[in-house]
Amino acid sequence: MALEVLEALDSARTQWYHVTAIVIAGMGFFTDSYDLFCISTVSKLLGRLYYFDPSSDKPGKLPTSVNNLVVGVALVGTLSGQLVFGWLGDKLGRKKVYGITLILMVLCAIASGLSLGASAKSVMGTLCFFRFWLGFGIGGDYPLSATIMSEYANKRTRGAFIAAVFAMQGVGIIFAGLVSMTLAGLFRSYYPAPTYFQNRVLSTQPEADLLWRFVLMIGAIPAMLTYYWRMKMPETGRYTAIIEGNAKQAAADMARVLDIEIQAEQDKVAEFNSANNYPLWSNEFFQRHGRHLIGTMSCWFLLDIAFYSQNLTQKDIFPAIGLIDKEYDMNAIGEVFQTSRAMFVIALLGTFPGYWFTVFFIEKLGRYKIQLVGFFMMSFFMFVIGVKYDYLKTESKGLFALLYGLTFFFANFGPNSTTFVLPAELFPTRVRSTCHALSAAAGKAGALVGAFGIQSLTVGGQTSKIKKAMIILAVTNMLGFFCSFLVTETKGRSLEEISGEDGRESELTPTPNNTRAQGPRSETM
Repeated sequence: MALEVLEALDSARTQWYHVTAIVIAGMGFFTDSYDLFCISTVSKLLGRLYYFDPSSDKPGKLPTSVNNLVVGVALVGTLSGQLVFGWLGDKLGRKKVYGITLILMVLCAIASGLSLGASAKSVMGTLCFFRFWLGFGIGGDYPLSATIMSEYANKRTRGAFIAAVFAMQGVGIIFAGLVSMTLAGLFRSYYPAPTYFQNRVLSTQPEADLLWRFVLMIGAIPAMLTYYWRMKMPETGRYTAIIEGNAKQAAADMARVLDIEIQAEQDKVAEFNSANNYPLWSNEFFQRHGRHLIGTMSCWFLLDIAFYSQNLTQKDIFPAIGLIDKEYDMNAIGEVFQTSRAMFVIALLGTFPGYWFTVFFIEKLGRYKIQLVGFFMMSFFMFVIGVKYDYLKTESKGLFALLYGLTFFFANFGPNSTTFVLPAELFPTRVRSTCHALSAAAGKAGALVGAFGIQSLTVGGQTSKIKKAMIILAVTNMLGFFCSFLVTETKGRSLEEISGEDGRESELTPTPNNTRAQGPRSETM
């Protein structure tokens, strides 16, 4: 039993509207990643500015607890926002709450840069407050963007389209490094200063207090540019037809954007819904989809421990391996410049290509294989770095940079992309946004482990602790490899066939009477 509007979406040729949807949803992810990762380029500057000790041989540094809060509080907000907006996306509609996330991001990105206070504690407290709500808005973008793109796309290119939206995260990471590097370069040329070793007081330029604020506030610009176009998008045909039960409106909306004739089949909608009217927290849901939900949540949790640890601890690893100068051999703005430059190069050569390899190969290789290979290769490279850290740090810094870059490449040509794609495909329309939100929130729980746990090992730059962190991350990735067997391949199938909403029984979505063991589907099934 299939509705014509759904079949039309699945079989529609790729056209300009699909590209527009990718750009609109993708710009949200560009903003998300910029806002989440730009803090890594300026967090050491905050230590120099607000925690300076003239008697110390080293520049001021954020206390570990403050550093973890500044870097990690946005992730707490993101987790919360994912759960709230994911649920609202199923209850109120994808479009109705899509604009709220952007408004939050714009207001809180600007407010973060305006964080003021009479003491270091009050400035950091204000910054953390606004970055929590910034993360809350960012969190809503995850389930909504993924769900909207999956419900608009045709079944032949759905994975590539969703992956392309997510690939804008890589562009955002590059711009976080590029913007910070460019602004720091400009400030450095206008406000030269001695290194900390040469003059402890004058090495921190007063103008640097403007630099970090500009870096944070620039994150509001792409969100502002996207808002108008996001509000012009119609509700997805699947939500309108299946959840609202308005086949006529769904047919009209999709006929307009896809430029095709679609018959409204209102009589079929009631029949379709009656066969799929079970809530998320029900035995029927867990018999049909419980294994997949456990799989998507566990894989994303384990992946984000490693992925966010990599990105948030770069600032600590770069000086430890000599990619940037020692902190006492730089002034405050020079440290931002060198950290941002190293982050930019790693992102451009390691992070960015991995995202687009996924876009180009996901419909050829499938989600399942890409995720397995990615987890395995990340585990291998991190294990090598952990075991050979002393040698790589002193004797072969180029090889270290290569191995470190490859961990980023296989994260993105691997589970960082596929864990975003799969939850948008595996679950029924009625709970798709919520299930994606649960999976993404599990990921952010893993990111918090990285921000508050792994980062505490790397923040001091001690060799023994960095080695320990890398070994822990290698084990984490291997666990992700094994948890990947809980999910299955989805390429080339309609969303309704994958989720079982069309009434077909398959090993992808067993009905209560068909609960045989699942595994990766065969191509002949």
